[in-house]
Amino acid sequence: MFTRLASALLFTGLLAASTPAAQAQTKKTTTTKKTTTTTKTTTAAQKAAAAKAAAAKTAAAKAAAEKAAADKATAAAAAAAAAKPLTQTEAASGIKEALTKGITKAVEFASEPDGFNLNDDIHIPWPEDAMLMKATLSKFPGMPTLIETFETQLNRAAEAAAPKAKDIFLNALAHISLTDALSLVTSSSTDAATQFLRKATEAQLVTAFKPDITAAIDQVGAGSAYKKMTSQYNRIPLMTPVQTDLSAYTTQKAVDGLFVLLANEEAKIRKNPAARTSEILKRVFGFKG
Repeated sequence: MFTRLASALLFTGLLAASTPAAQAQTKKTTTTKKTTTTTKTTTAAQKAAAAKAAAAKTAAAKAAAEKAAADKATAAAAAAAAAKPLTQTEAASGIKEALTKGITKAVEFASEPDGFNLNDDIHIPWPEDAMLMKATLSKFPGMPTLIETFETQLNRAAEAAAPKAKDIFLNALAHISLTDALSLVTSSSTDAATQFLRKATEAQLVTAFKPDITAAIDQVGAGSAYKKMTSQYNRIPLMTPVQTDLSAYTTQKAVDGLFVLLANEEAKIRKNPAARTSEILKRVFGFKG
């Protein structure tokens, strides 16, 4: 019986000793499996990321190649267009569009409050033949204020009448022939078209514009102020009477100012590619033939 008891105890001890080892082995196996699974998952993710990066790189390369091909085609087309001789029809379309654009902007600018009055390039001064009257009357009480106001009123008259000039200018564009147009667009002068238009239409413009200026002079009070000043001045002994035609003077100065503004707009189109806002302007004024 003692022998059986000893055998049982021995078996129990062996069993107890073997259980932790078995558990450790099982845990190790499980950990190994998890590590293997994690490694396989990481490897798959890396492969997917690498494949995605490779695809993106390929797409970028393709897009770059397509853009380069398109740029090359555009440059070739531009070069071909530039090499193509400029036709009279293109020149006429370009010069008329440039002048139309310039006229629109010039008239809009001149029509604004102080468009003439505060612009040193087109400000209408006292009439030259009335400068002695201005100097003389400035010594009389109350006259300095009237004198100062009068000059501003002349410019206000031009500003008020300026919108009427647009249609007059635009109608005048019809007088430009195809031959003249080609000559004008290829001119080295930055205001060639403006000067051509002025030479051809200035007299017509002055005649058509004068009634509007005359009405504006009376409307802003310049006419009554001028009559008051000339009436007083002409009564001064030994003074040569002032006989300036105020309407004619202001009309001419207003037309002069509009041509100055038009010339400035033409120069912008000729000099600055950014001012060529249409394909015909780019073609005509970008032509280097």
